[in-house]
Amino acid sequence: MRLTSLDVFRGITIAGMILVNMAGVANDVYLPLTHADWHGCTPTDLVFPFFLFIVGVAMTFSLSKYTEDNKPTSAVYGRILRRAAILFILGLFLNGFWNQGVWTFDLSSIRIMGVLQRISLSYLLASVIVLKLPRKGQWILAAVLLIGYWLAMMYIPVPDYGAGVLSREGNFGAYIDRLIIPKAHLYKGDGFNFMGDPEGLFSTIPAIVSVLAGYFTGDWIRKQPVQTRTSIGLALFGVGCLIIGWAWGGVFPINKKLWTSSYVVLTSGWALLLLAACYELIEVRLIRRWGKPFEIMGLNAIALFVLSVLLIKILARTKIGTGETAISTYNWIYQNIFASWAGTYNGSLLFALATVIFWWLVALLMYRQRWFLKV
Repeated sequence: MRLTSLDVFRGITIAGMILVNMAGVANDVYLPLTHADWHGCTPTDLVFPFFLFIVGVAMTFSLSKYTEDNKPTSAVYGRILRRAAILFILGLFLNGFWNQGVWTFDLSSIRIMGVLQRISLSYLLASVIVLKLPRKGQWILAAVLLIGYWLAMMYIPVPDYGAGVLSREGNFGAYIDRLIIPKAHLYKGDGFNFMGDPEGLFSTIPAIVSVLAGYFTGDWIRKQPVQTRTSIGLALFGVGCLIIGWAWGGVFPINKKLWTSSYVVLTSGWALLLLAACYELIEVRLIRRWGKPFEIMGLNAIALFVLSVLLIKILARTKIGTGETAISTYNWIYQNIFASWAGTYNGSLLFALATVIFWWLVALLMYRQRWFLKV
């Protein structure tokens, strides 16, 4: 069984990622296209957890024959490990890209963690949980991971900072990351300054539950009739998660960079609502034409992710001009082609939209050639 609505959901997510990543390079960006500075959640903060949720839903179908009657063999675990390793290596590959299009894999300073690395580890650990534990055990462990992470972050004291400090450098997760990952390999941007990592090891623990939430959803969908009541059920679960996540945020703030437990529940709620809408339109009502452009992107999501990030790095780090007047290629295109007539905010938005269209055309070419790059 293949859910076209899931491919569309994945395509919407990759299009959103390209949009916010490209717009985010500019200085003047509409607020919904930026991440929350610290606590809080914007539409941009939904993109990454949506990816993890989608990974979990897809796992339901890829692992179903091993979770029902047959026990997984060592070859199954080998394929899972291989996929996780490829994703992790691709993440390192992106981290190693540096100035003027030169690959400088300086092993003494390369950042170890990142978006693909978190997807890799979350997928790997969630797969093992699904294959090793019965359904009740999976739910219990998911709850233990979320509650345990909350208690650790709020009540275990960090040397020189104390307990419950949720700053970039003072939170318990950053402290654990500093103990495990050498300082030179931590994230230096966004005020972290090698004191933590927004995709760190410890905060990957609740991210596993983002994948499991998708898995639980996919497993439920497989057992339901293709009817509107299934869409309503997804939407009701989504609303419930929004309420719980918002309420939990009152005592454990919603925070993407810490991947707080409240953030996991809240973003899973939004993912359920978007999936419910896609499912109702595409699977139930068979209204599919609108989703075809997103489906085309969703079928090559990893390729578009890697290539689009590389393009952003090239545009942001190559220069046009010489000396002090040289500006990045990104800023030159942004200022001369878009902002010069549309203004700064609209210019960054239009540049990002043009980039989404460009990558859709690339995806369309790949789709027509039947090139589907998977790991």
